Amino acid sequence: MLDLAKIAAQIPGMSHHLQNEATANRQRLTQAQSYLNKAQDRQTELINHYQTWRDRLLFPVPVPVEPLGDCYDISPPPERHSVFATDGSQIAPSHHEIVYCYLINIGRVMLHYGQNYHPLLDSLPEIYYKPEDLHISRQWGIRTEEWMGYRRTALEMQILAEMACRWVNPPGPHSDPNLVLVDGPLIYWFLEGLPPDARKYLLPPIFEAWEQMRSAKIPFLGYLSSSRAGESLNFLRLSACIHAEPNCQAHCSNLESDLNNDLNSDPNSDLDQNLPRHLNKALEPVRPPCDVFEPLRDVTLWGQRLKPGQRSSLWQSSQRILDGYAPAQKIYFCYVHVGTEIARVEVPAWVAQDSALLDRSLGILLAQVSKGYGYPVALAEAHNQAIVRGSDRSRFFALLEQQMIRAGIQNVSTSYKEARKRGSIA
Repeated sequence: MLDLAKIAAQIPGMSHHLQNEATANRQRLTQAQSYLNKAQDRQTELINHYQTWRDRLLFPVPVPVEPLGDCYDISPPPERHSVFATDGSQIAPSHHEIVYCYLINIGRVMLHYGQNYHPLLDSLPEIYYKPEDLHISRQWGIRTEEWMGYRRTALEMQILAEMACRWVNPPGPHSDPNLVLVDGPLIYWFLEGLPPDARKYLLPPIFEAWEQMRSAKIPFLGYLSSSRAGESLNFLRLSACIHAEPNCQAHCSNLESDLNNDLNSDPNSDLDQNLPRHLNKALEPVRPPCDVFEPLRDVTLWGQRLKPGQRSSLWQSSQRILDGYAPAQKIYFCYVHVGTEIARVEVPAWVAQDSALLDRSLGILLAQVSKGYGYPVALAEAHNQAIVRGSDRSRFFALLEQQMIRAGIQNVSTSYKEARKRGSIA
């Protein structure tokens, strides 16, 4: 049980810390705005710097493909259009349950506007219990619980493409516009730590789904609420570099090692050598001279420039993880003032390179946010269809128990640990 009285004593210190951070962030924001204004006049020069020194940079730098400081008004959505979305949830496997398996539930939503069609709101559950489903990830050292999340991501995209491409009103010369919404990024960060063989297993079905939508000319975009990304600020770091050449490996790669040498050679250091570095309050983070914005985020910067219904300039991401993406699948992003927040929107290259298609898609997105009172209604409804609540979990395992008893399986029960955790003697 959580003791709120003991927590209350810690809250004032936390409030004081957050107040100091807010003041520091306002100073960083003013500095970032200044560098952004300077970078507008040097945009071509900075892009050339990046192209020349990209292999020597220690941080990812996106490339602006439009004038850096411009803000673009988004057109109203077409009167007739359709929106598709999926989201997923799961029941994780547990050795303490009556059977070791997991379930993935994908919520599907199809909404039509200005058309005389019924919406689709349902879910598709799937149970995974075969050895190849439960243990395939062990060959790569990946836990089953973690693998289940990766499988869910791939399944969400496959079902999304199938639903959109099989819609009775497919794209054509005189068809109504369609839009596919993805909850989250199109840059799959989880791939970064995976072995190549695991990536080869997961990526083909995802990219095949992407290609199906591209062939059907159905645009799709990833919607990120409360994004923590700082990619566009990384571009400003090129302007903040104090060296004539932004060669990070030559000028700044030794900062961390220099600090370690100083600590090891100074026995009178104020730092407690017995404490882990992340717990030592006297240890200040060592950053390159250009890293003057951390921990400022892109949404804070663009929130000062964008008005409701506007988007920022478009950027091409250069994250290394995108090396495995096909040219038409490279990811571009922009920031959109949806009225309630600054959202990060990611799109594949073929959508980004069609300005009319991008503008129409963002117009439909804004309408979705308005209908959803601050969040795209299709994504919210997909989540509601997918969510697996505690009562659903209990009924799921009760149904399994009944079927196993009917099949003549003996000693069907949970572990004693699980049984005791579900009750209390207090």
